[in-house]
Amino acid sequence: MGMVVAASGSVRLSVDVIVIGAGAAGLMCALTAGKRGRRVVVLDHANKVGKKILMSGGGRCNFTNTVTDPDDYISENSHFCKSALSRYTPWDFIDVVERYEIAYHEKKLGQLFCDNSSKDILSMLLAECDDANVEIQTHCKIASIAKSLSDPNAPFIISSSSGVIEAKSVVIATGGLSIPTMGATGFGYQIAEQFGHDIIKTEAALVPFTLSKEQLKAFDGLSGVSANVVVSCGNQSFREAMLFTHRGLSGPAILQISTYWKPGNNIIINWLPDIDTLKYLQEQQEIKPNVELKTVLSEHLSKRLVLCLMGGRIENKPMRQHTAQEIEAIAQQLSCWDIMPAGTEGYRTAEVTVGGVSTDKISSKTFESQNESGLFFIGEVLDVTGHLGGFNFQWAWASGVAAGQVV
Repeated sequence: MGMVVAASGSVRLSVDVIVIGAGAAGLMCALTAGKRGRRVVVLDHANKVGKKILMSGGGRCNFTNTVTDPDDYISENSHFCKSALSRYTPWDFIDVVERYEIAYHEKKLGQLFCDNSSKDILSMLLAECDDANVEIQTHCKIASIAKSLSDPNAPFIISSSSGVIEAKSVVIATGGLSIPTMGATGFGYQIAEQFGHDIIKTEAALVPFTLSKEQLKAFDGLSGVSANVVVSCGNQSFREAMLFTHRGLSGPAILQISTYWKPGNNIIINWLPDIDTLKYLQEQQEIKPNVELKTVLSEHLSKRLVLCLMGGRIENKPMRQHTAQEIEAIAQQLSCWDIMPAGTEGYRTAEVTVGGVSTDKISSKTFESQNESGLFFIGEVLDVTGHLGGFNFQWAWASGVAAGQVV
């Protein structure tokens, strides 16, 4: 395990690099800098490090995605992520995972998970930090970060609950606002603004939708029912599983589209993405004229779901008694079922935060502030948000390494 020290007493340190935030990006940056012989101290206000690493992927950590591409990221500047992602690839991280003999598997769509536990990834990062002589202080609250206005070569002065620390470089790796119970705060955004950086409006992303009381009543009894669908919003579509919950809609498809959804938007769901629904129903009408429509559809969807989706449109009559217009209307509803979510569950359950520190005045090569020499921003605190499936971890690794190579 890495050197993790609970902060206590009042001390004064002078170090090369202070990394604020002991998450994926912060630890990656720290170990990379430490291996270059830099004296690195990581500060985190939480009681333990890597909390989001531990909880991710249902406790098995979806630590990267083998098909990572810049198109899998959302940012006001779509080009910003390209440099770091090209210089530190999923295979670079996989090399470290394999060196530590961590068993892993591909679940689907390039998503890699630990066979055993997320703890394997965190232990690996802490071991790497230990090898690089990185010091990690938990329970450390930052009061202020200051730097001389007159002397650009002067060190940063960090006032914290563990004392006053001087550092040549400061790396902000504080993450976003997602899951405040895990310790998420807006501290990184405050520091960015202090040094003249703009903040792109932040919103909860990769988050379940909530439905109104009336909508929930219409779907009563469907909690726990899932289906493989294509869900769309605007010109974005994702094909994944969708799940009804007692609050609304969840599952990978919903989490993915939530990043693109705005209040007042409808989402469109195709419940039968594998087939041409109209053609299928017309064929079934010929093949199974005496079978009821709900029985035909239950070959693909649960009967409970079929009855709810059709909102009473399905009568207890055989296929042959449905008119061509009725079949067309039902096919349209199943392939373009639209609903307006009431909202999202917000930061409380969101996996990531969309928006953040604008990349306009951040170097895409080094992640250094163009406003303040020696100040760096990495990971989720920046206005770069990945899709679901290991992309946000790969961004953490890549941005951490890029900054760690130059601090």
